[in-house]
Amino acid sequence: MNKTLQIAICDDNEKELSILTELTRQFLKHNKIFAELVEFSHPDVLLSSCESCRFHLYILDIVMPMVDGISLGKEIRRLDREAQIIYATTEPQFALQAFAANPINFLVKPVSQQALFSTLTLALSKVEAEDETITVKTKEGIFVVSVRSILCCEYKGRGVTYLLISGEKLHSLSSTQSFTEQIASLLSRPDFLQPHISFTVNLHHVEQLTREEMILRGGISVPVSKKQYTAVRDKCLDYRLAREGQKP
Repeated sequence: MNKTLQIAICDDNEKELSILTELTRQFLKHNKIFAELVEFSHPDVLLSSCESCRFHLYILDIVMPMVDGISLGKEIRRLDREAQIIYATTEPQFALQAFAANPINFLVKPVSQQALFSTLTLALSKVEAEDETITVKTKEGIFVVSVRSILCCEYKGRGVTYLLISGEKLHSLSSTQSFTEQIASLLSRPDFLQPHISFTVNLHHVEQLTREEMILRGGISVPVSKKQYTAVRDKCLDYRLAREGQKP
């Protein structure tokens, strides 16, 4: 499971969708970048995919049926604060509203190659800077995992089980090191904490906190130690405020 750039393009107009996809492919080819490019002609389908698949970059139309691009962008931002969003639309009057989703740019159709290429260059530079990875050694082989794709870690059988947002589980080889030692690189980050002796969670994916548990994306429950609750609550709040503070 090597790290692969994931790009989603959503436009209900088949012709416009084709144009955006082709321009993006040209950019990737020109810059020799390998990526998985997924087209969506309906925002509801994209939102459903977001529940199990993480995209690094979204290129969105604004005027679409059922769910408009602005609402779509806000929901994507709720699920993933670091994903890069680019709007491409024929309706420039929505520009100010669109920035509620914190997009990297707002392009007016017909989108020029130069404008899209420049925006994609900026977006992917941010993706590369933010998308750190760790290496997990398992019985099946060595896997490179995006840190942001990790929901939580659990100490099992002297090894670590990594639960990913895709639902996949990776079990590391047994080690003589303690759980804390094995996940030291994650715990050194501001977006990870250990609410229980056997669990570590990615704060980016926390949706609810009670005195007994943390509810993560997808309804995953992780126990919270009674002695740790106050510290866990405070760190969750600090993390949320820090993330909000990064928004313009």
